[in-house]
Amino acid sequence: MAFGKFDKSLDKEIFSETIQFETSSITVGIFSYNDGEKKMQVSRENMSQDGEWSFAKLGRMFKYEAEKVIPVMEKALEHM
Repeated sequence: MAFGKFDKSLDKEIFSETIQFETSSITVGIFSYNDGEKKMQVSRENMSQDGEWSFAKLGRMFKYEAEKVIPVMEKALEHM
């Protein structure tokens, strides 16, 4: 199955909420690409020493992060 190039204009954001931490943030979102099935996306941004935000692989979460993110994920599920 061949996939075409990703077209941002076809990616519809249904829900999004960001949880801020001291030097990072985690965003939980629900998206539908080209009116397809809704999917949850969880992403992280880290703050550099100069105060700039940059995307980072979510990878692992600390307990205090998971305790904040799980309720937002449950809220996001209502939009699926």
